[in-house]
Amino acid sequence: MDQSIYLGAFTKALEILVPFLYWFVPVVVFTIVFRSPWFKGVVGEWFVNRLLLRYFREPEYVLFKDVLLPTDDGTTQLDHILLSPYGLFVIETKNMKGWIFGSEKQAKWTQQIYNHKSSFQNPLRQNYKHTQVLQALLGLDNECVHSLVVFVGDSTFKTKMPINVIRAFGMKTFIKSFNSRVLSEQELQGIKQQLLKGKLDNTFKNKRAHVRNVKRIVKDKDKGPTIKNNSLKPLNDDGCPKCGGELKLRVATKGSHKGTKFYGCSSFPKCRYIKKAA
Repeated sequence: MDQSIYLGAFTKALEILVPFLYWFVPVVVFTIVFRSPWFKGVVGEWFVNRLLLRYFREPEYVLFKDVLLPTDDGTTQLDHILLSPYGLFVIETKNMKGWIFGSEKQAKWTQQIYNHKSSFQNPLRQNYKHTQVLQALLGLDNECVHSLVVFVGDSTFKTKMPINVIRAFGMKTFIKSFNSRVLSEQELQGIKQQLLKGKLDNTFKNKRAHVRNVKRIVKDKDKGPTIKNNSLKPLNDDGCPKCGGELKLRVATKGSHKGTKFYGCSSFPKCRYIKKAA
């Protein structure tokens, strides 16, 4: 058969396919992005930001969003920090659907969509690190920093949640319940300047480094405790069940248990939780 016939058929096929691909490829790409955890997180944070700006206005309240702070082990990212005379509200946003199961002391919470279950880090523990980093940077007491986890999306709590885990439209009531001044105007201005100086720029380079650091930390946790030089490494997998802090290996120096190894909370003496070392 004449090759020109094949060429003609191929050309006609391209004429039909090319217009189709012009809209099909973008639709596929948009669908993938739209369903990604990253996009859901961005939408959730945007929604919470809009509510915060509507309910809490300057000069009484000042909002910082998507704050990247340096830490000893890399960086940590805070979704929202709301400055006020009544303290700093550190807000972690979760855009999820389905049923949510969890408690204050559990290391992992559960999301159930129909018959599918998946676990995710207890957001209270995640936000605990944020509050500790912020307190260390600003030199603030516990009474000046308030942790708040906000859920957006079509999710339902199926277990009783702590009072600081709420739906988005409950933020106004929760934050407004703090009405005793704990920071002066001068202190607030100082905190604002410290945050502006201390936070990292939201550049692509810094965000990419942050993502790599998070993946490294998760990978290290998945490995579990290791033994090196005949001594146990700090037990970071479960964390403190009372406050979510890091458990560190210690040795009793006095009393009947002198010389005994145990895990103690890094927040001591604020938290006195201990666990016997294996």
